[in-house]
Amino acid sequence: MDTFQAIAHPARRWLLEVLADGDRTAGELVAGLPNLSQPSISRHLRILREAGLVTVSADAQRRRYALCVTRLVHIDMWINRLTRNDA
Repeated sequence: MDTFQAIAHPARRWLLEVLADGDRTAGELVAGLPNLSQPSISRHLRILREAGLVTVSADAQRRRYALCVTRLVHIDMWINRLTRNDA
């Protein structure tokens, strides 16, 4: 999935904001968005993972998600290129 499509959904943007503060387990992320079901959060995390925006690692029986800033740097560079002021 395209990076911009991945960040288009508000729940996925929220997940990225939470992960910017540090790694979280899937359970912690589900608890933070009580209006979405666990399967829905899992789908959003899968999309973010496929877009290269988050990584996942096994921690015993849990999965820990972490922000992958490399792809975000590409977005930042693109925005900076569009918004730079050559005046």
